[in-house]
Amino acid sequence: MMSQAREAHSWEDLFTAEEMETARDTDLPDLLTFLGYHVKKVGRYFTTREMDSIRIRDRRTWFRYSELRGGDAISFLERFQGMSFTKAVEFLLNYHGGARVHRAPPPPPPPKEAVPFALPPPNQDNRRVTAYLNQTRCVAPQVIRDFITAGLLYEEGKYHNCVFVGKDGQGKAVYAAKRGTYDKDGTSFRAGVPGSDKEIGFRLPCGEKSMRVFVFEAPIDLMSYCTLHRNVEDSAVALCGLYEGPLDSYLRDYPQLRRIDLCLDADGPGREAANRLKEKYAAQGYAVAVHTPPRGKDWNEFLQLRQKCRGQER
Repeated sequence: MMSQAREAHSWEDLFTAEEMETARDTDLPDLLTFLGYHVKKVGRYFTTREMDSIRIRDRRTWFRYSELRGGDAISFLERFQGMSFTKAVEFLLNYHGGARVHRAPPPPPPPKEAVPFALPPPNQDNRRVTAYLNQTRCVAPQVIRDFITAGLLYEEGKYHNCVFVGKDGQGKAVYAAKRGTYDKDGTSFRAGVPGSDKEIGFRLPCGEKSMRVFVFEAPIDLMSYCTLHRNVEDSAVALCGLYEGPLDSYLRDYPQLRRIDLCLDADGPGREAANRLKEKYAAQGYAVAVHTPPRGKDWNEFLQLRQKCRGQER
């Protein structure tokens, strides 16, 4: 225990309080741009094209909703650049112009090699995925079967996760996201498949005569909406976050579309994104409507609440 206590405070032997304040006070949007990320401002916060679930507020602190963790510039370098605490502080001090040793900022870490995209091996059946989506998430069995038949959903062989498959305009699988089939405290495992094309996301192909597209944050919300509105069988896209790249590529693939129905979450980030996207696409000449669930944070939560109320009425 004594050695652990000394380790926890070992930075005091390496850095002064002023140096630690300099490192922690790093401007995160500027740092991430230096590291090669594509930083963009969304309402009152910043995010990146590479990790759209990250929120940077007051330019000094970050939070990643997909992991429910955050921190300052030091913890960012530890988590996403693989640096130790000491290396992270030294990197930031040098980045600030050599607060300790007066030399130019170090070169950014070399970019990681591109990983070829490959779908995870499937399970021999889809029983756990079907049970999870129907019994826990209240998605209609027919909707689940339709997505499986279309090759947009299957059960991962090794861990039995849901695998949501994103296909491009030619029907080729180029994106996949995994979600666990066990929820703990309302959350479950979520991860993108390496090499996925985030510009595609998760989508239903556009209908031949369709002039509108429905837009969601998550695949399960899209499936929930299909359960609630059985006439929605095509022309929909899940952004898998709040980055609009998948919607932009969808509109390019289907230029006949003239209306966008934004069905994002009813929480703060979802409402901010809906207002921003409505302004953006209206300026491009699209008719844009915003739909929020009557109750709950998102469309799946509303579906679960509705099913629960119907069960109590029986």
